[in-house]
Amino acid sequence: MVTQAEKRRGPWARILAWGRVAWGGLFAGLGLLAVVPAPSGDLWKVGLGVTEWGHWVGLLALAPLLPGWRRSRVGQVGALLGLIGAGLAVSSLARALPVAAGVPNGLSAAFGVARPRSSTGPHPLTARATPLSLLDVLRGVPQPAVRLDTLTYATPAGEPLALDLYRPVGDRRANPCVITIHGGSWQNGSRVDLPELNRYLAGQGYAVAALDYRMAPRHPFPSAIDDVRAALAYLKAHAADLGIDPTQFVLLGRSAGAQLALLAAYTPSDPAIRGVVSLYGPTDLAYGYDHPANPAVLDSRAVQDAYLGGTPTTAAAAYAAAAPINFVGSTTPPTLLIHGDRDDLVRAVQSERLATRLQATGRPYYYLRLPWANHGCDVNLSGPCGQITTYAVERFLAAVVH
Repeated sequence: MVTQAEKRRGPWARILAWGRVAWGGLFAGLGLLAVVPAPSGDLWKVGLGVTEWGHWVGLLALAPLLPGWRRSRVGQVGALLGLIGAGLAVSSLARALPVAAGVPNGLSAAFGVARPRSSTGPHPLTARATPLSLLDVLRGVPQPAVRLDTLTYATPAGEPLALDLYRPVGDRRANPCVITIHGGSWQNGSRVDLPELNRYLAGQGYAVAALDYRMAPRHPFPSAIDDVRAALAYLKAHAADLGIDPTQFVLLGRSAGAQLALLAAYTPSDPAIRGVVSLYGPTDLAYGYDHPANPAVLDSRAVQDAYLGGTPTTAAAAYAAAAPINFVGSTTPPTLLIHGDRDDLVRAVQSERLATRLQATGRPYYYLRLPWANHGCDVNLSGPCGQITTYAVERFLAAVVH
């Protein structure tokens, strides 16, 4: 209802008041995406932005509180909606703080003392002092200058497969190598996705090889895992020329790439693989088929059907052979699992189940649960997930390679 006072202020004042409501309502709706399941694939992407850039979203949400909001009831409603949106948007950062506080002790208990590494080049990075810096949320995580070369590591059936090799500038040591494997439902993505972590780790004194691999449905399982193994063999064979220590590799994968990283690390036993990092990866494919992702965001059953050539009934052997959880044993390397509880694409129970298996087998692992986070949360290296993930990966590497 419009009051007499509002009528006296004229139409422009009423338009401005309703504009406050519209703006506040928009950001209240955006803020909800930080706490409720995504209703569609496009809104999942928007929600990911809200959770990992929530500090900026929250600041924009406060626009209805600019001077004048008290002059009308409508303006007051707009201000209230803006406050609600801001609170929801920054809630991810608030929830990240207690998680960050427990990460250093958790990593030390799981993997022992870390020996932080740095490049010997002209502009080395020092190890992060804390898992989550509010200053870095605003200014960003430093990105060092690195050497980047693109190499062809295999040509299966005449199809060239490339990797991008990031190396610290001016560092002439034989450095441990981190192999990063992109996600994309085994059907999309490329080696150039999310390069910021690759650059950061190269600045810490590691060689980082980001891989392309053959994709489904044209190339179903086991093509992609064969490619990962071929890349590992290539890097070992050319280690002397590439400045790589052939006895020290760590595999790191995101989503579908995490399944490949875990499987390559767990089969067969290879002492050169010192550890593996899984970021929101599927670990038990048959279980994942029976417990699919949020159907409004992804048809995960169709994705697995394309990758494995059928269902758990029609392609049982492929499902069993592709599930890292089936290969945990006495020689399984140290494992870092990172997963968001709000993951709409790969349910967090996938990492929980692998953590339980690793614990039962007595193998070193750390499961980093991120209560606010969704799939792909490390897309912003400076956000709460990106910073905590970077710190955890950095300390894990420092503990498992020397």
